[in-house]
Amino acid sequence: MLTRQTSPLDALEPAATRTVVSHGAAARLLIGGRTMAFLLAVVAAPAVGAPPMAGPQQPAYAPGRLLIQQRAGLSDAEVDKALKPHGGKRVAKIKGINVHVVQLPTQANAAAVAAALAKNKHFKYVEQDRILAPAGTTNDPSLASQWHLAKIGAQGAWDTSTGSDVIIAILDTGVDGNHPDLAAQMIPGWNAYDSNGDSSDVHGHGTAVAGTAAAAGNNAIGIASVAYRSKLMPVRVSDPSGYAYFSTMASGLTWAADHGAKVANISFENVAGSSTIDSAAQYLKGKGGLTVVCAGNSGTLQTVAPTGNLMIVSATDSNDAITSWSNYGSYVNLAAPGQTILTTNRGGGYSQWWGTSFASPVVAGTAALMMAANPALPSTQLQSLLYATSVDLGSAGKDVYYGSGRVDAARATQAAATASAADTQAPTVAISAPTGGKVSGLVVVNVAANDNTGVARVDLVVNGTNFATDTSSPHGFSWDTTSIADGPATLIAYAYDAAGNHTGSQPVSVTVANAVATPDTTAPTVSFAAPANGAMVTRVVSIVGMASDNFGASGITQTLKIDGVVASTASGGSLSSNWNTKKASAGTHTLTLTARDVAGNSSSTSITVVVK
Repeated sequence: MLTRQTSPLDALEPAATRTVVSHGAAARLLIGGRTMAFLLAVVAAPAVGAPPMAGPQQPAYAPGRLLIQQRAGLSDAEVDKALKPHGGKRVAKIKGINVHVVQLPTQANAAAVAAALAKNKHFKYVEQDRILAPAGTTNDPSLASQWHLAKIGAQGAWDTSTGSDVIIAILDTGVDGNHPDLAAQMIPGWNAYDSNGDSSDVHGHGTAVAGTAAAAGNNAIGIASVAYRSKLMPVRVSDPSGYAYFSTMASGLTWAADHGAKVANISFENVAGSSTIDSAAQYLKGKGGLTVVCAGNSGTLQTVAPTGNLMIVSATDSNDAITSWSNYGSYVNLAAPGQTILTTNRGGGYSQWWGTSFASPVVAGTAALMMAANPALPSTQLQSLLYATSVDLGSAGKDVYYGSGRVDAARATQAAATASAADTQAPTVAISAPTGGKVSGLVVVNVAANDNTGVARVDLVVNGTNFATDTSSPHGFSWDTTSIADGPATLIAYAYDAAGNHTGSQPVSVTVANAVATPDTTAPTVSFAAPANGAMVTRVVSIVGMASDNFGASGITQTLKIDGVVASTASGGSLSSNWNTKKASAGTHTLTLTARDVAGNSSSTSITVVVK
C-alpha cells in the first residue's frame, strides 16, 4: 500500500527520501515510437497545498535502468557487446539523440555498471534513469488578479505579439484539453509514458502549467496567459502519480521537436542534471526551438553546471524577490513570477498555484511571444535577447538567484520584433582524430565544431558518402572501417547551424587495412650465375649470385660461403664478389649461396670449383 505523510514542514514537492517505492508494479514507457513493459518504481502522489521545505532532495532512480548515448555510427551489436558482461539489455532507443534505454538484472549495481560503461570510448555518456517530481502544487482556490502578467509587462508585449500559432510543448502530466480556457489552444500531442495519443491530464499539474503559458485570452472567460494565442502541444511524460523519468522526458522532447514544437516547458525537479535531457534540448535547438526548465523547489544551492541548451528559471514573488523555496545556483539563467499564480485546473475552473513549475512557463510563453513577433530570428538570438532584456535584480549582472534577471515580456518582445536575423556565419569544423595513417576495426572519429549561434548537426562523409549524423556535442563518430574495402579513404566532416549555414572540414586521408596478411612461408630461390659448377678456376674469380622471392627481392639477404667460411653478403636480388684463388690451395673447393627473406624463410645452393 502506498502512503504519504504531510506536515507543516513538508515541501512544495516531497523529497525523494519520502518516496514510497514498490518494485512489483507494472508500467509502460514509450521510447522512440516503441512500447515496452518493465517493472518500475511506483511513487506516492505529491502532497497538495504544503508550504516550502528546507533541505535538499535526494535522487531516486528507476531500478536498474541506464541511459547510454552512443557515438553516431556505432552499431547496436557493438552496444550489446559492451553490455553483455553486465547482463544489460537494450529495451528501447530514443532515436533522435542516439540514446539507448538499458535494463540491468535485478541484482546489478546500477551506479557501478554506469561508471564502468562510461569508460567505453564509443559512449558519450552513461547515466542512471532518474525519477523526478513535478515542481509545484496547488495552494487555495481564488480568483485573485493575475499579478504576474502585470509584473512582466505582458500587456505591453501584447501590443506587439500574442504568440500566434507558435507551438508550445508542455512536457508534464498531460493537459485537460476540454478546459474552456484551453480547448481552443490544443493541438494533438503524445503520451510518452504509455506510448499512445492519450495526453489527458492524470494529475492536474500539467493543466496548470499549460494555462500559465498559453491559456486563451481575450475570450471573455476565465483568465489570460502570457502567450494567449499560441498553440499547446500536450506531451505526457509522467506516471499517474505525477512523477516522470529522464527517459520519458527526453523521448517526449525529441517527439515534440519532430512534430513542430518551437518552445518546450519541463516543470519537474532536478531536470538540469541530466545529460540525456540536455541532448534532447540540443536536438530541439537545432530545429530552431528552445527548452525552458524550472529550477526546483527545495530552496537550496544547486551545483549543476550551466548549459546553453536549457533555460533554467528560478521563482520570484510579487515584490521581485526570490522565493524562499526556489532553488538557486550558477545554472540559473532567468527568474520569473512563481508564487500564487492564477491558472487553469484539471476538470475546469481556476486556482492559485505556486512553485518554480509556474515560473518556467512564464518564460516559455515570453519566448513564444518573441518567436511570433519575428519568426526569422534563430533560437539562439532569441535566447540572448531574453537574457539581455531582463530586469537585473540582486547583485549587478548575472547572479545565482536571478540569473540574468527577472523576465520582461514587453522589452523582450519589442527587442525581438525590431532585431535583424543576421546569422550568415558558417560554423568552423575540423576532424581532430584520426589525423591520417592506417586504420582498422572500429575507429573513433572526433570532430571539433563551433558556431556563433550553435551547431545543429555534424555529418561525417566517407569517400563521398554520408556515413552518419551527430546532433549532440561534443561531436564524434564510431566508424566501422570493415564496412568499406581496404585501401585509401577520405574523411570530411560537415557542420550545419540552425540557419542552414554550413562548412566542411579539411579532408583527412587514411588507409584502411583490415585484411589479415597471408603468412609468408615460401623461401626465396637462389642460384649461381657464375662460375659454373665444376669449373676450373685460377687467379681472381668473379662470383655472382641471383635470388628472387614471392614478396619481392628487396627483402632478401644473400650470404656467400667458401668452404663454410662467410666470404660476402648482399641485400636484394643479386650478389657480386671477387675471390682471389692465389690464396687458396689447389684442388676442389665448395661455394655455398644462401638467401633469406624478411619472414625468415631461407634456401641454399652449392657448387664446387677446382683451383689449379
